[in-house]
Amino acid sequence: MPLVYAGVCSHAPGITGRAERADPEVRDRFYEALDGMRERLEAARPDALIVVAAEHFANFFMNNMPAFALGMAEGYDGPIEDPDWLGIDKFRAPGNRDLSGRIIGEVMQTIDVAYAEEWLFDHGIAVPLHFLTPHFDVPIIPANINCQGPPLAPLHRAWAFGEALRRAADAAPERIAIIGTGGISHWPATPDSGRINEPWDREFLDRWCRNDREALCGYDDAEVYARAGQGGFEIRTFIAVSAAAEGTPGAVHFYAPIPIFAVGCTVADYQLT
Repeated sequence: MPLVYAGVCSHAPGITGRAERADPEVRDRFYEALDGMRERLEAARPDALIVVAAEHFANFFMNNMPAFALGMAEGYDGPIEDPDWLGIDKFRAPGNRDLSGRIIGEVMQTIDVAYAEEWLFDHGIAVPLHFLTPHFDVPIIPANINCQGPPLAPLHRAWAFGEALRRAADAAPERIAIIGTGGISHWPATPDSGRINEPWDREFLDRWCRNDREALCGYDDAEVYARAGQGGFEIRTFIAVSAAAEGTPGAVHFYAPIPIFAVGCTVADYQLT
């Protein structure tokens, strides 16, 4: 069945962990945009949600760092972080091992993808789910793109991964949605934390909304690092969703730099139907 929903949003831990310290007017507009995303996702009636994220050395480290990985379990626990710090209580998100296995098998036709039957969700997935599936009533298929430890997969390979996820979703009888989570520009866990390059973010989002493969895959990692920080490498998750949307134009429902969240906060999606 064709993919029923595709979108992207930010996942910074401050979004939930430092909510009371943000400008309330900007924060509330961001939360309202996330509520709108949840409503559009619910209207798509997905049987499962693929969450393409960049996990932060919670499950994968430099002794074993796959470029791409998918989860294949009946359920996933989170958050791995201290709930008091993150502002999210411990939860168990449902999975669907059979569907994950079929998705993985199809993705493997073109992408060498790792898979894991155990996966602890960190803020990269926990924060979006807190807003988008607050009742944890939609099975989750986690997908990880290595955005942390170089050498990183080239951007055109992130695009190919998104194409493979779309092909796998279209081949399944279930209704599949996909969300990419990440930056955009940010310098987490550095002296520059809280710095945000708004012009760079807006230019990237313009490319994303146009679903311009050449422009999206045309970034150089050295330029990204210099202009968007090491957190900017997470554009790979947004690019994968662009590929899954197959050239469909997108719309930004919210973007604003929120320094206490340490990221330019984004809510955007593609109109698939």
